[in-house]
Amino acid sequence: MTEIFTESAIHQKSPQEITALLYEGCMTNLEEAIDFINSKDYILANRKLQNANDILQRLGAGLNYDAGIIADQLDALYNYMADKIVEANLNKDVKIIKEVLRSLEEISAAWNQAMKNKTADPAAGIRKKASAYEKSVLTEEY
Repeated sequence: MTEIFTESAIHQKSPQEITALLYEGCMTNLEEAIDFINSKDYILANRKLQNANDILQRLGAGLNYDAGIIADQLDALYNYMADKIVEANLNKDVKIIKEVLRSLEEISAAWNQAMKNKTADPAAGIRKKASAYEKSVLTEEY
């Protein structure tokens, strides 16, 4: 992660922005683990892979299961990636880490695109809510 965040800066982030930061942090840890394995520094590689697993655990804990099947699918995917990271860590297998990294990059890109689409016209959501409210108020009889 290229930016350094203070505690107050983190508290000012939306949950969606924090999720994006977690994806970035996980990918950074995986990339660094690959570098450490290639340089045969297995202790630091182990630490980076453990950090990546911790982040996946936090991502899973933050899922909103009221969102429907996508939350269940993400949970299964996070668990799969966590299992693969453990396997990669045991065997110091860069190929497995790259597989997880590719999956995470795709999820992160989709997440970031969804955030862009949602913030493209923030007033649209407000107008829609206001419109629904106005319809309900106009149809009520006094």
